Amino acid sequence: MRLPEEPDNPSQINIVPMIDVIFALLTFFIMSTLYLTRSAGLPVNLPKAVTAQTQSQSQIVVTINQSGQLLLNRQPAQLGDLQTRIRAIKGNTPSALVVINADERVSHGKVIAVMDQLRLIPGVKLAIAAQRPTQ
Repeated sequence: MRLPEEPDNPSQINIVPMIDVIFALLTFFIMSTLYLTRSAGLPVNLPKAVTAQTQSQSQIVVTINQSGQLLLNRQPAQLGDLQTRIRAIKGNTPSALVVINADERVSHGKVIAVMDQLRLIPGVKLAIAAQRPTQ
C-alpha cells in the first residue's frame, strides 16, 4: 500500500524576526554611544591619574585654564561670585556634583582657592577631572 504523497511546499525563510533583532541591536548601540561622549569641558591638559573614574550624574563644571582664567559651565566667572552662581544653578537640588576641570600647569593655590569656595556651599560634592595615562 502506497501512502499519498504530501504536496511539495517550497521552503521559506522568514526574515522579519531577524530584522527586528538587528534594529534592536542598532538602537542599543546608538543609545549607548550617546553616554560615552564628554558633555562639557574646555581644552585643558588634564593631569593623569590611574584611579580616575567616570562620574554619571549631572555636573556643574568649573574650568581653570592654563592662564588661570576661571569659567563656570563655559562662561567666564570670578572667584568672588562663584558661590552665588553655583547656588543659582543648583537651585533646590539637595546635592550637586561640581567638577573642577583644571589644567595641569595651573598653580595648586588657585585650585585650592576654588575648592575652598565650593566647599562653603551645602550639598555640593567635589570632583577633580583627570584622565587615565596612555600606555
